[in-house]
Amino acid sequence: MFRGHYEHTIDPKGRTSIPACFRHLFPVAEGVRLVIAKSVRDACLDVWPMPAWEELEAKVAGFNRWDRDIVLFRRRYLSAAVEAEVDAHGRVLIPQAMRSFAALEKDVLWAGVGTTMELWSGERWEAALELPAEALSRWTDAIAEKLNA
Repeated sequence: MFRGHYEHTIDPKGRTSIPACFRHLFPVAEGVRLVIAKSVRDACLDVWPMPAWEELEAKVAGFNRWDRDIVLFRRRYLSAAVEAEVDAHGRVLIPQAMRSFAALEKDVLWAGVGTTMELWSGERWEAALELPAEALSRWTDAIAEKLNA
């Protein structure tokens, strides 16, 4: 499982290092592949190890192919995803279109969110965590109910 969040940088070529504590979860060697997708909820990138991505694809393949929500998910999320290779130094090249979507310029933040990772601009990460008191109260109640289910 990917846990924690780690600040890194992205170089002018669009390469960023995967946090060392995440790299132990998959072998960093020639040919290791990840899938990068634009988040459907936030202006960040979802980064999937290939086995987890393949599980998602298999799950979606089992859904009704004519369901409008599934059609839209396939078009907006699955089809827009790109494969990326991890180099021998543990770096991954983020395509320009993905960097633009997530506003990744110099300072980036890797967040471990279970079976996947998120890649954020530092500023957007801070903004995403902000909740007014009333929204925070609603959220804590909702998450407590879900976790107790």
